[in-house]
Amino acid sequence: MLRRSLENRDAQTRQLQNAVTNVEKHFGELCQIFAAYVRKTARLRDKADLLVNEINEYANTETPNLKQGLKNFADEFAKLQDYRQAEVERLEAKVVEPLKAYGTIVKMKRDDLKATLTARNREAKQLTQLERTRQRNPSDRHVISQAETELQRATMDATRTTRHLEETIDNFEKQKIKDIKTIFSEFITIEMLFHGKALEVYTAAYQNIQKIDEEEDLEVFRNSLHPSDYSSRLDIVRANSKSPLQRSLSAKCVSGTGQMSTCQLRKDQQAVDDEDDEDLDVTEEEN
Repeated sequence: MLRRSLENRDAQTRQLQNAVTNVEKHFGELCQIFAAYVRKTARLRDKADLLVNEINEYANTETPNLKQGLKNFADEFAKLQDYRQAEVERLEAKVVEPLKAYGTIVKMKRDDLKATLTARNREAKQLTQLERTRQRNPSDRHVISQAETELQRATMDATRTTRHLEETIDNFEKQKIKDIKTIFSEFITIEMLFHGKALEVYTAAYQNIQKIDEEEDLEVFRNSLHPSDYSSRLDIVRANSKSPLQRSLSAKCVSGTGQMSTCQLRKDQQAVDDEDDEDLDVTEEEN
């Protein structure tokens, strides 16, 4: 009967030990993978900073509209990296550190398991010794009684440590489930906050790129290739840009100038004719 009870408690202890080992294994893996995820995110932030610098350098070499559009895009992209830095810090504090703390927690539970196993082994050893004593000295009541007393003490100690271990592992399981819910909820919240901000920033960055005036920048580029033709093209553009009223006024000015010139010619011709008539009259009087 006692042997069977001892075997049942051993099976229970092994189950508790397996629960602790399972947490130690998988929480350790989760901690390493989440830590690698955070490091990758931090490296992505660093690469994005390099990209921002390169975009700004390139923008300084380009035409005005393209330059402004690229600089605005770089500003938005740099703002996104600030949000990414906050993401990295939050993941480290809310996800990686709590998982890392389970290394210490598991170590404490293993110490409890070790104490329980020690008590169980002592109980098993005392039981085996009692059985041998009964076989070798069945008539020696003093020795048998002493062995029974030692077994009773070992059993009480094993029972006490087993009960303590059960309570400890029960609290461990309860805390584990609560921590898993908290850790993964924090992870999802942090990622949602970042990606929500990222959507806003990317939308603004997209709009800045779309605002770039291609035709105006192309005209600037063409003018840089043929600077001597710039004035003539400018005159043509200005002429084409005049309103109908302005063109009408210009035409009237030209027409008015022509009429004034014709009138002046007629006056000059009349004066010449008058002078000729006067000369003719004087000649006839002298004769």
